[in-house]
Amino acid sequence: MKYNRLGRTELSLSAMGLGGWSFGGGLDWGATNETAVLNTVSAALDVGINWVDTAPIYGESEALIGRAVKGRRQQVLLASKCGLVKNGSWTDHDLSPQTIIRQLETSLSRLQTDYLDLYQIHYLDPKTPLETASETLIKLRAQGKIRYIGVCNFTAEDLRQACALAPVVSVQNEYSLLHPQKGEAVFSACRELGVGFIGYGTLCGGILSGKYKKEPNFRRADARNYFYKCYRGPAFDEACKTVLRIKNVAQELGVPPGAVAAAWALATGATSVLAGARTPEQVRQNALGAALALSAQQLLYLEGKPCTCLMK
Repeated sequence: MKYNRLGRTELSLSAMGLGGWSFGGGLDWGATNETAVLNTVSAALDVGINWVDTAPIYGESEALIGRAVKGRRQQVLLASKCGLVKNGSWTDHDLSPQTIIRQLETSLSRLQTDYLDLYQIHYLDPKTPLETASETLIKLRAQGKIRYIGVCNFTAEDLRQACALAPVVSVQNEYSLLHPQKGEAVFSACRELGVGFIGYGTLCGGILSGKYKKEPNFRRADARNYFYKCYRGPAFDEACKTVLRIKNVAQELGVPPGAVAAAWALATGATSVLAGARTPEQVRQNALGAALALSAQQLLYLEGKPCTCLMK
């Protein structure tokens, strides 16, 4: 496993992190098998993945991860988030001080720990000034309940503002071969500010692992229907073209397609990338991407750009 320094901190993150959204199950991801989650987290730590990312909005994810890392807390960096609150069938954005504090206390209890290594603003809240949220996070850091502050789903302008208000060490945005723009949009700001970049959605809910041969029939509320928007119609057809290129490179290198998708993100700007997994075997396959070296020609080919590759 390869490890990279997160921004200007002393945190050394495994190049591959374990995303905890799918562990929450519910309408987003379907039924959750507790034993499978415990085994998957254990397998991740065994292959050298040293950090897990979750959020209170992810249903049972935090509680399951807390049980999975019990007795191994010193081996894992725990990251969670604040600012999204379920309100019936809606999700509200709420970065008020009381909500941030309440969500953190709940996360600490579920994760069975007295501190988080990285605590992140999940999304901006139009009702709460970023200054107010930043002040709350700084106070929680001073209390020792969080070690570092991060943000998610921020533009470059948002990131610069956040860094002017608090010691922000990372930004977590969607970043994949299908949706590279949200990562690329903040890379220059990350370099300028000394902020680490964490890519999520690297496999786009699994499609870039090559598992779907035809349009899947997900429930309407499934996250792969409403979030990634690459599983239907022309978008699915375009995704399949990218998947074919990924499979060709994977075959050439003798690795699973998901590892190639992760390796691309790491080679093009990410400090670490997150990928979800439902089984130990999936997490072991994804982890191969952390040590995979792609050539300049392979990177061009994966992006559909002109190159001298012989792959067809």
